[in-house]
Amino acid sequence: MSDHDEKPDKPAEERGDARDDGSGSGNGLRKELPQEVPAAAPTAEETPEERRPAAEPQRASEPKPDPEPRLTGRQRLVQGVWPPRVTRAQLIVAVLLFGLGFGLAVQVASNSDSDSALRGARQEDLVRILDELDDRTQRLEDEKQGLEKQRDELENSSDQAEEARKQTIEKERQLGILAGTVAAQGPGITMTIQDTKGTVEADMLLDAIQELRAAGAEAIQVNGVRVVASTYLTDSGKGVGVDGNKINAPYRFKVIGKSQDLEPALNIPGGVVQTLEKEQATVTIERSTDIVVDALRAAKRPDYARSSSQ
Repeated sequence: MSDHDEKPDKPAEERGDARDDGSGSGNGLRKELPQEVPAAAPTAEETPEERRPAAEPQRASEPKPDPEPRLTGRQRLVQGVWPPRVTRAQLIVAVLLFGLGFGLAVQVASNSDSDSALRGARQEDLVRILDELDDRTQRLEDEKQGLEKQRDELENSSDQAEEARKQTIEKERQLGILAGTVAAQGPGITMTIQDTKGTVEADMLLDAIQELRAAGAEAIQVNGVRVVASTYLTDSGKGVGVDGNKINAPYRFKVIGKSQDLEPALNIPGGVVQTLEKEQATVTIERSTDIVVDALRAAKRPDYARSSSQ
């Protein structure tokens, strides 16, 4: 037998040890490394990205679209307002506001129509109107003071019966002038209306009487007819009827009162004189310190009215 046959093979461990003593290659290096884990087979649920090898570089992401440009404050306001979004509540509020505005416009228009005469008046006319209002206020104040004076005299007089008699006589005289039962005399005006066209009507003369009364006239006479509280005027052919008495042009008014108040009251813008002149009538006003109103009315006892004083 040969030497090779006589020497039995050494165990594998010993062979390995012998190799480890060498250059460190071979099974010694394999022993130190962990065992390789076999790659798992891809499942059906894995996506293509998960199946892609780790070493394979990912594709470049697709470019994203540019963001929308930022809007300015004005542009956002326009987008919020237009197109309009009207709700039912907003529509009801709009209708109510429209109705309120229409009512206010009608009210302003009516006031403008009533004040149109004063709006077109001159400054001196407006001043005269204000003076007339002040004079009326002063007359009322004087009347109030006179009544208060009479009351004080009655309360403080030692002979109240005699004082009451004097006041009764004075009151009777004043009431007689107003009732037309006694003649009157004093300062005032004379107004003459020439009506050659026959266009003056009863309502125009009635407006003149009312304006004179408002200005403080105490006694009025028209063409020989005394004007009292119950006087009425009617159209009568080409003339005018005053308490059933027909009078013809020219119409002559005798008025007792403060001439500084009576004349301006007739000449206010849109007043009696302007109205008559529009009807092609001619109006003449003269002031006087001595006007006599001597047309009388018969005293008439009332049928139903009785004094309520005890």
